[in-house]
Amino acid sequence: MSDTRKFVLVVEDEPTLSAILCEYLEHAGFRTKSLEDGAQVVNTVKQLAPDLIILDLMLPNKNGLDIYREIRLFSQVPVIMATAKVEEIDRLIGLELGADDYICKPYSTREVVVRVKNILRRNDAPTFVPEDGLKIEELSMTVLYRQQRIPLTPAEFKILAFLHKNASKIYSREQLMDNIYSDNRVVADRAIDSHIKNLRKKLAEASPGSDYIKSVYGVGYKFDD
Repeated sequence: MSDTRKFVLVVEDEPTLSAILCEYLEHAGFRTKSLEDGAQVVNTVKQLAPDLIILDLMLPNKNGLDIYREIRLFSQVPVIMATAKVEEIDRLIGLELGADDYICKPYSTREVVVRVKNILRRNDAPTFVPEDGLKIEELSMTVLYRQQRIPLTPAEFKILAFLHKNASKIYSREQLMDNIYSDNRVVADRAIDSHIKNLRKKLAEASPGSDYIKSVYGVGYKFDD
């Protein structure tokens, strides 16, 4: 009988921390595998196709940022990045890498398990197909326009899916932040503006002349057919 539990890959070079985190995740009903060597991660992801990755930034042989960028070339698997510095989280967000979440050491293992559950639950949400030419598949975080795939980062996908579900309603930057990031971190307004700019560009490339995401001066953004 095949094991249907969700599979979490824990990439952490502190053996004690990795063992505790895997223990908590398994107790919560997940399958786990841990890696300490950064050079092994990409091939492991290709071979085992985890449902979620917890990825430490500081690893031997290859750092977490390079690993993340390589993974994104072939997979949209959810990634939670871990770092020992609060300011590093701000820098990562500024780089607009599109990770699903960020955690700072020392962290609560129970909280990490909750975040994992929330991300996987969100990704398992039902697919909906709008009638305006866009097809948004929430399970795979894929957006198609007339059978053409539009490559979006997780943050861009979340913005588009949220605004489309609530078409014509105007949302402030703060409201969009609350729906993109699972915690209550403070993110600069420019981060949302940058995500919106990139999202508009990608939509326009797939559907020339379209302007799905509208700016409402002094208020925020909305989806408009």
